[in-house]
Amino acid sequence: MAASSQVPGSPIINVQPVTLEREAVRLVPLSREHIPLLWEAAKNDLADIFRWIPYRVQDYADLEQMVLKALDEQNRGVSLPFATVERSSGTVIGSTRFMNIDVPNRRVEIGSTWISPAWQRTAINTEAKYLMLSHAFDQWGCIRVELKTDVLNQKSRNAILRIGAKEEGTLRHHMVTHSGRLRDTVYFSILRFEWPHVRCRIAEKISQSGVKAGS
Repeated sequence: MAASSQVPGSPIINVQPVTLEREAVRLVPLSREHIPLLWEAAKNDLADIFRWIPYRVQDYADLEQMVLKALDEQNRGVSLPFATVERSSGTVIGSTRFMNIDVPNRRVEIGSTWISPAWQRTAINTEAKYLMLSHAFDQWGCIRVELKTDVLNQKSRNAILRIGAKEEGTLRHHMVTHSGRLRDTVYFSILRFEWPHVRCRIAEKISQSGVKAGS
């Protein structure tokens, strides 16, 4: 299917807090009240969870600053952050967000995603991506959704490819990490005309998922 060179419809991106949910996951608007709950989810696995995040997250104060920064970005209309909740128990298990929101160009990025290790091999992340992509394309009318990751993070790169995103290239020395390492960043995208196929692909993965938390 060929991509159209015409802009489809008119911009409808409305950066307002919203709750998104499916069977396994609920994405709720991030707030200051989530900070201690996120700390409980992350505190025993900080090195693993935040290994590839370029900024420092090594204690409660770092995690608090991460949340406050996301909320500031929301106030400026460039991010829409969520707390990730395991729906059956109501447990806060991580966070994700729409970021680098570009309303005139109808472009958003899905990123800053992390999940407590006990839920990393479940349907949680797949359902969350499905919900966010659906919101971006079907509600906001986005033309393009971006995802990016550290070039060294092969696990993340493989996961992004599995949902149907296209690898576009690598930005060399894109970021200076908190350790001083110069990070190369791999960019991926899903375009509006690709979304119907990607939607079916992710829905199939969700239907096939049977891995339980903690297994």
